[in-house]
Amino acid sequence: MHATIADIVADIAANSIEAGAKLIKVDISEDGNFIVLKVEDNGKGMDKQTLSRAFNPFFTEEGKHDKRKVGLGLPFVKQTCDACGGKISLESEKGRGTTLICSFSSSSIDLPPKGNMADAALSLFSFPGEFEMVFSHSKGGESYCVSRSELIDAVGGIDNAQSLSLARDFLQSQEDSL
Repeated sequence: MHATIADIVADIAANSIEAGAKLIKVDISEDGNFIVLKVEDNGKGMDKQTLSRAFNPFFTEEGKHDKRKVGLGLPFVKQTCDACGGKISLESEKGRGTTLICSFSSSSIDLPPKGNMADAALSLFSFPGEFEMVFSHSKGGESYCVSRSELIDAVGGIDNAQSLSLARDFLQSQEDSL
């Protein structure tokens, strides 16, 4: 089970990175009634057979996790959505990418805490590789949007303690403004 909504965000977006996506868009929207998460990528995508099994906890793509025979990420996300009066949809096309949209009722007693979105974003931005990620979060009338490349340019990289600290402080300031 994911402990926080931020953990769900990190897990889903990390799947996009692992799927070889070159562009990943993460959007979190809070309107007072629901928290809606949308993760869209242009990664390898899934064929219809794989897509039909994506929420099965006893299935994981061959070669994705060498030592595991199960894939619990999406089944846990679905379980959380269901428990919180939300919905989940997954669309994917082999060679074109994947889009996952899930919602959680803000008033549900089963809603996990939001967690630290700044830390989730920074951990995703820090993954090795050549990819662009656009991370946006809106709540009420306030919002922010930051891309991985903009953040790297602004703090001089994300490969040393000083730049990571600057990046984290910036992302936390964006979260605090919501």
